[in-house]
Amino acid sequence: MSQQLLNRIDRSGWRRDLSASVVVFLIAIPLSLGVALATGAPPEAGLVAAAVGGLVAGLLGGAPLQVSGAATGLVVVTTDLVQRYGWRTTCAITVCAGLAQLALGALRVARAALAISPAIVHGMLAGIGVVIAIGQLHVLLGERPDASALRNLAALPAELRHPHPAALAIGAVTVAVLVLWPRLPGSVGRALRTVPAPLAAVVIATTASVSTTLPRVDLPSWRPHALPGVPDAPALGLIAAVLTVTLVASMESLLSAVAVERLHAERPGVGRVPAPRLNRELAGQGAANIVSGLLGGMAIAGGAIRGSANVKAGAVSRRSAGLHALWVVLCAGLLAGALELIPLAALAALVMVVGVQMVSFAHIRHVQRHREFPVYAATLGGVVLLGVLQGVAVGITVAVFTSLRRLTRTRITVIEEADRHRVRVDGQLTFLAVPRLSRALSQVPAKANAVIELGGSFMDHAAYDALQSWSNGHRAQGGWVALSGRHGGPIAEPASAHICRPWTPWRNHHCTRPTPADRPGGPGEGQLLGGVSAFQRNTAPLVREELARLAREGQRPTQLFLTCADSRLVTSMITSSGPGDLFTVRNVGNLVPPPGAQVACDSVGAAIEYAVEVLKVSSITVCGHSGCGAMQALLGSSQEPGAQTPLARWLRHGRPSLARMGRIGRLGRGEIALADRPVADDVERLALVNVVQQLEHLMAHPCVARSVAEGRLALHGMYFHVAEAQAYVLDRRTATFCAVRPEVLDAVHP
Repeated sequence: MSQQLLNRIDRSGWRRDLSASVVVFLIAIPLSLGVALATGAPPEAGLVAAAVGGLVAGLLGGAPLQVSGAATGLVVVTTDLVQRYGWRTTCAITVCAGLAQLALGALRVARAALAISPAIVHGMLAGIGVVIAIGQLHVLLGERPDASALRNLAALPAELRHPHPAALAIGAVTVAVLVLWPRLPGSVGRALRTVPAPLAAVVIATTASVSTTLPRVDLPSWRPHALPGVPDAPALGLIAAVLTVTLVASMESLLSAVAVERLHAERPGVGRVPAPRLNRELAGQGAANIVSGLLGGMAIAGGAIRGSANVKAGAVSRRSAGLHALWVVLCAGLLAGALELIPLAALAALVMVVGVQMVSFAHIRHVQRHREFPVYAATLGGVVLLGVLQGVAVGITVAVFTSLRRLTRTRITVIEEADRHRVRVDGQLTFLAVPRLSRALSQVPAKANAVIELGGSFMDHAAYDALQSWSNGHRAQGGWVALSGRHGGPIAEPASAHICRPWTPWRNHHCTRPTPADRPGGPGEGQLLGGVSAFQRNTAPLVREELARLAREGQRPTQLFLTCADSRLVTSMITSSGPGDLFTVRNVGNLVPPPGAQVACDSVGAAIEYAVEVLKVSSITVCGHSGCGAMQALLGSSQEPGAQTPLARWLRHGRPSLARMGRIGRLGRGEIALADRPVADDVERLALVNVVQQLEHLMAHPCVARSVAEGRLALHGMYFHVAEAQAYVLDRRTATFCAVRPEVLDAVHP
């Protein structure tokens, strides 16, 4: 890659980061002030947290696109600490929590923290959101909230009878703008939506409150008493406070880092950033909390609101977070007068909406689908009624109890029917249930027909081995065994029985082989339906959420993959791709007829045009393979010259490849070769030449040629050797196919 191109890419990255930093800054200012005021902290503490989070956590952390600031998940905890110990002691607790995060990062426990059940984590955040929303509702009613959610709920009826009309009206305006702003219709609405909704809401509410006497933001000059002081409180309470701040801030930051990286990966046409280094991110958050606490700022965490806005605005590196912090510092120093015009009711409404958004219905549906709603509900209720740390402890207790209950409550019954014995298993099948399973199976007579119905969602290897051994022995004695899952479909082996769990070979596999008793229609149909049933049981639950997202948002693949229809080429397997990644075109011989070849060839041309012009793919790959039947047919001339069968007409589009190979042989130069071994035979040589020829046919399509000339599209050649399970990528400078291995990737220049 030339230095000029590198400079152009770097300038483009700077422009995108600069633009994104302005967007995040416009969201961070009102959000930071709102979070600070919601906790009873000085307003400037929120701005300090935003600046330190952007500079320290942004530059030292392990998630390049994460933007850190005042932790919304700690609003409840900080409110309690401020009321109990005062602000200076709260700052000292923030410093101690930062030291704890540094230690946890050094111990490399970040991944282990994410092993906590998502139901507990999302239940904790939802509970915090409920407490935030209830507390800020008091501010909108003109009162000061209590630290206890229960006391706030108890006081609501009396306050609703005597609301503060002006504060309530400004709060309603703020909420309405926050909700309606992203839905503004038309071209004017699209232009207005470039302004972040939180900024628009605060500006409109501030303008509407000019004639009122509502309380407003007060940014006093910097005073030494804002700095942390030595705690004067019981040690046990302080330790619990440090642990709570460490837990909540760390979990919020780690979850946000993963979510932001996933959001960036889903955006089409953007460069990739490294996966988040979670231990480094934890250490970066710890360093930021130490600095923020020492400067009198709030506790810091990575925020999904700021991070997602950063990604959607087009950020490509950690420069965006640092620049956003710079704008916060300049704003606090130069525009303090403008910030002091903001009514507290508008900030309270903003934080209340943030609290409501922390209760995600998508998460509720997710945990309900996995039958973990009791854990979610217990954690949420525990946080609201008892506190954050206590709520998490309640959630963990319920999760352990639920898991033990699932493992122990397994019911096995044997039902004797007219022509078979039915063994029904309700519950999880683990080693604890193996003795009962063996006793039940012993009741099935030799040579009898047996149907084993598994009604649980989990089977460990001990149970699988016991069931498999009995089934093999029963079949050896002349018996017949059918294994079925919850919905009557065949079962698959446990997760590690195959390297690729969703992929189970049909051939010689008892789970999908049709039996005389249940063959639905004809030869092969039982196999197909068996495979579909295995998908519905094992794979569909894993991909349903992603497919639902793709169904809502539509397909946005970045690659067109054109390959042969050969059944041995599993494109998603050899490219490690999933739903929505590849736009795939398959035909006999991976041929690309030039434009105008035949009307019957419009299908391939239409797919190419749709991928380039509509889907805006950035890459097209033509992939040939070893042992290709089309190449063998071209070499063997198995079709008569004048044959008019569909296959014969189609293979004529491969004759330019055959002619090209002949020219190479006659001239003795321009040989297309494999980099690390000789070409095996003429079939392999023709398959390699055919890939190069089809790339030239691609360039004959106007939309492809135009996109390549504009630099929006790249063409690649690929060859897959089936027996070796080895992919080769074409280096077009040397006409050589190089084996795809980590040490040679950098040498390939498509």
